[in-house]
Amino acid sequence: MDYKKINAPLTTATRDVVELSKPTGNIYETVMVISKRANQISQEMKKDLETKLQGFAAVSDSLEEVFENREQIEISRYYEKLPKASLIATKEFETGSLYFRNPVREAETAIERDDD
Repeated sequence: MDYKKINAPLTTATRDVVELSKPTGNIYETVMVISKRANQISQEMKKDLETKLQGFAAVSDSLEEVFENREQIEISRYYEKLPKASLIATKEFETGSLYFRNPVREAETAIERDDD
C-alpha cells in the first residue's frame, strides 16, 4: 500500500483496545502486527527520502559554506508533514487492508485438524 495515499490522522488518537484487537483476538499480537508494519513503512519512507535527497549531496570535503537548496527543503518538509508510520500502520489495520498471519497459530490449527 502506498503510504502517501492513505488517509491516516496526523495526530495520535485514543482507541478502544478491545475493538482494535478483534481481528487477532489478542491485544499483544495486534500491537506486534502494527509495529512490524510500522517498521516496514518507516524503512520505505526513509529509502524514498534518501533517494530524493541523493541528488542534492555535495561532493566537497570542506564545510566552508552551506548552501540551502529550496527544493531540498520542500522535500524535507513534505516528509515531515506525513503521518507517522505507526499511525499509518494502525489505520491500515483498522480498515482491514493489512494482511497478517500467525504461523504458530496456523500450525496449531493444522495439528488439531489432524487429531480429529
